[in-house]
Amino acid sequence: MKPVHTLLISLLALLGCATVQAQGKPIRLVVPYAAGGPIDVTARALAERVKDSLGTVIIDNKPGAGGNIGADAVAKAAPDGLTIGIAATATHAVNPWLYAKMPYQAATDFAPITQMVRVPNVLVINAETAQRLKINSLADLVAYAKAHPAQLNYGSGGNGSAGHLAGEMFKKAAGIFAVHIPYNGGNPAQLALLAGQVDFNFDNLATAAPNIRSGKLKALAVTTLNRSPALPDTPPVADTFKGFSIDTWWGLVAPAGTPKDVLARLNQAFVAALNTPETKTRFGTLLAEPVGGSAEEFGAFMKAELAKYEGLVKASGAKVD
Repeated sequence: MKPVHTLLISLLALLGCATVQAQGKPIRLVVPYAAGGPIDVTARALAERVKDSLGTVIIDNKPGAGGNIGADAVAKAAPDGLTIGIAATATHAVNPWLYAKMPYQAATDFAPITQMVRVPNVLVINAETAQRLKINSLADLVAYAKAHPAQLNYGSGGNGSAGHLAGEMFKKAAGIFAVHIPYNGGNPAQLALLAGQVDFNFDNLATAAPNIRSGKLKALAVTTLNRSPALPDTPPVADTFKGFSIDTWWGLVAPAGTPKDVLARLNQAFVAALNTPETKTRFGTLLAEPVGGSAEEFGAFMKAELAKYEGLVKASGAKVD
């Protein structure tokens, strides 16, 4: 017969495993954006990969208010490991400074699980514009902007969007001025660039890649610190302006107060799923790079991103009431 303390340890271990999926209940993964987009696709791919270790994971799309509605649903859920969600650049770094009123506290209402993905942004220029103005590199763009003050403009998906903030960050780093033209979403902004209505954009690489490959857009630089495997011949902006880094990311979080053992089990399962060849191949079709790491690393990363975007959003003047 086993000693009493051994039986207690075994029982506690079983209870810890059951906490994540109590009584066979599925885990709800809240995606704060509509179905079909890159974040939703990657979440569904991971949910399928963790079935053997965590059981059923159901995707719950809750779009609206720039992602705030879905993030808030996670923040206010019971901290039992049965509700987790996606934290993204917008919901956990930009929106807290962009929105006059927030339903949650990005810095304190969530427990990090792991970063999932990084997707580079890319500085692109209309190919015909590039040829006409003899702009073949980032240095050419900066030189032209300095020689022709206020004659260049750039488009974005709206005030406070990733493209807008990247543009403001670039203008400050390069010491140039370009007129910002906001559009109602990323697709209209890209159409305006293709039509020659704006000169350059900072676009998500996954969105811009088809037009880069077709020769309609010319990629001048990526916004990650290092080169992207998807565009190995395109240098980072950081090669010219040291430390320049602004890309799109998302990861997994749970409500604050979720037990550490539950978070550890979730981290182990999702990081293992991120490291499989199948996941890397699937994410590669979206030009997304799996990141996977410890909860502590993701927590520190989100904290740094929140601080970085405070200055960017305030400098841009963007505000949502």
